[in-house]
Amino acid sequence: MPDMSTVLAATRGAVDDLVTTADRAAAVWTVPRAPGKWSPSQVVEHVARALEESANVVAGTPSKFPTFPGFLRPLVRAVFFNRVLKNNAFPKAKTSKPFDPASGPATPAAARSRLHEAFARFDKECRARAANGQPVVSTLFGAVSVEDYVRFQEIHTRHHTRQIPGAM
Repeated sequence: MPDMSTVLAATRGAVDDLVTTADRAAAVWTVPRAPGKWSPSQVVEHVARALEESANVVAGTPSKFPTFPGFLRPLVRAVFFNRVLKNNAFPKAKTSKPFDPASGPATPAAARSRLHEAFARFDKECRARAANGQPVVSTLFGAVSVEDYVRFQEIHTRHHTRQIPGAM
C-alpha cells in the first residue's frame, strides 16, 4: 500500500489538474456542457464540497454525506468503494442533494482558491488520522484505510475533471 505522502501527492496532483482544466474553460465557465449537466463552475464546486465533507469524515465530525445503516456499509464498501479503487474509475451515478450545486465559484481564479483551501484541510485531517493509526469511519462505507480514502478522492476528482470541456 502506498504511503500517506504518496497518495496525498497524487490527490493534490488531481486537484491541480482540475484547476488547470478549469482555467482553460474560462470562456464557458457557467455554461453546462449539455442539458441537465453541470457547468465547469458547478463541477469545481461539487469537488470542493466533496473534499470539505471528506475532511469532516476523516476528522470524525458530522458531514453532509448520507448515513447508511451499519449493516449496509460493508456491502456498499464492497460493491462501490472497493470497485472504484480496483478499477481506478467512478461509475456513472447521481450525487446527493448537498453535493449538487446550483452554482459555483464566479471565476476560475476563485475556483483555484476554493479547491486549494478544501484540499489543504483534507490533507491536514488525513495526515492527523494516519499519524494516530486509525482508519476512516465513513457513514457510507464503514471503516476504510486513510490511504484508500485518499485514493478514492483522487479518483473522484479525476472523474470530474474529465467532465469539463477541453479536459486533458
